[in-house]
Amino acid sequence: MASIALVCPRRIWCAREAARSVVGLRGRRSHATDASTHTTPLSEESREGGSKHVAIVGGGAAGFYTAARLLAKTQGSNKVLVDIFEQLPTPHGLVRYGVAPDHPEVKNCMSKFRDVAEDRRVRYFGNVKIGGSGGRGGGLTLQTLQSVYDGVVLAYGASRDKKLGIPGEDGSGARTGVLSARRFVAWYNGLPAAQDLRPDLESFDKIVIIGHGNVALDCARMLLTDPDVLATTDITAQALGALRRSRIRHVEMVGRRGPLQVSFTAKELREMTKIPGLRIVSDVALISDQCASEAGVEYLAKSRPLKRMMDLLLKHAVPPSAGGGSCSSTAADGSAGKSFELSFLKSPVQVLFDQKWDSSDCGNGNASATATTTVPQVLRLQKNTLEGPPDAARAQPTGEFVDVPCATVLRSIGYASTPIEGAPFDSRRRIVPNIGGRAIDANGELVPGLYVAGWLKRGPIGVIATTMQDAYRTADAVAVDMANDAEKGPRCVSRAVIDARLAELGLDEATVVTNADWRKLEAYEIKNGSRLGKPREKVPSVRDMLRVIRG
Repeated sequence: MASIALVCPRRIWCAREAARSVVGLRGRRSHATDASTHTTPLSEESREGGSKHVAIVGGGAAGFYTAARLLAKTQGSNKVLVDIFEQLPTPHGLVRYGVAPDHPEVKNCMSKFRDVAEDRRVRYFGNVKIGGSGGRGGGLTLQTLQSVYDGVVLAYGASRDKKLGIPGEDGSGARTGVLSARRFVAWYNGLPAAQDLRPDLESFDKIVIIGHGNVALDCARMLLTDPDVLATTDITAQALGALRRSRIRHVEMVGRRGPLQVSFTAKELREMTKIPGLRIVSDVALISDQCASEAGVEYLAKSRPLKRMMDLLLKHAVPPSAGGGSCSSTAADGSAGKSFELSFLKSPVQVLFDQKWDSSDCGNGNASATATTTVPQVLRLQKNTLEGPPDAARAQPTGEFVDVPCATVLRSIGYASTPIEGAPFDSRRRIVPNIGGRAIDANGELVPGLYVAGWLKRGPIGVIATTMQDAYRTADAVAVDMANDAEKGPRCVSRAVIDARLAELGLDEATVVTNADWRKLEAYEIKNGSRLGKPREKVPSVRDMLRVIRG
């Protein structure tokens, strides 16, 4: 892919264009909730003293941490002005729409993001689509941003997820097949694009989750936690209602490899042990054998967190029933109540629908009926063995299968980023190729003025703290480049020039959501939430968000 060169704005704009009437937002009343919040993203300030201008595409954690670092690293004559563009009216990305509702402490970073957004060097442009053909009403292209900004940072994350590629995955008729755990999380967190999800929580008492990561554990915990507990969180009213009606009492989390290869953390596992009345089921013998093997002992000696997690699992888990894997979330002692099973060495191969099922296979009547019944879905799993050392173990199929009846299946095997037109993209790794956050083309050459941060830079791994450190490194690269470029002399660009160009493309008061607008929406959500004894009641529709903001 050819490199993408920045077009110098002085070739496009002149002083008289910079003085044009800008966007029609002048004089618009402030929706700020306090006096420190500036009123619009399209500022009338024109005396910027040769400041550099950086656009950040993506208003999530990576974008805001990049902006925060740029503000800290660029001062005085090296001042950088930052514009953050976000497709949704709301900022904060997965902090708002991906963090579990019962993890409010993880969302504390939103206060830092608020400080960033209220800095006069930063402007927030919400409800703005980046990518595509551009043109009035068609969003902004990357090339447009590059033509008026000194640097563009891509930080829009990973909005897709990987698929299993098995028969029945896409469902049949009214049966859902395999749903994305990413969309399930977005559904209960109020992401507008996920509100059409209709997870089947009522046709059977069990759900299977494919994957052994923290997202999978979040889904399991939400399905098994008492809805009265969740009612005090910022879960949406729609999701809470569905969970109150839910018949799900058993969740099985399936992984293709063994216990030493799980990717969730001890904190999330420990939370499962604290759910009242929940029985944790797993192959205790397998866990013990893996931990006690020579390779396992050596491997655990190098990873204390994994060793603590295995000890925690062995302390709380009980073996599955002797009846086999068909209803394996049933404990061997036949106790009633809710159960959570960690299942290892199995890979999904097919989803079957409306199958006849003999509930006696469950040993103690865990299924929703006695004798022969019809179950909505059956997930067929193939058993595996492991080859190689623990840190590079590979799952090998055995040709032996086991069937698990369930209401639906959630797929949690990783997120994936998507390309944006005009930027290089590694379709295999699903990232923008880069060196230390500086984008490179297919020939390994730097793309001038183009940067990347977050999951789009390194892949969908790590936690918010990981994203922060990653964004800081990208911001440091931007700051160095902006300082070096400043030695070449000022460019003919200002916020007035930028705003005039954006106005031509239809970004006006009817479309753009400012930081002040967001604060008005947030105050509305918090007020409604307080009436229900929860932190906020999220508005799950873009149309309703804009109604609140414009009202």
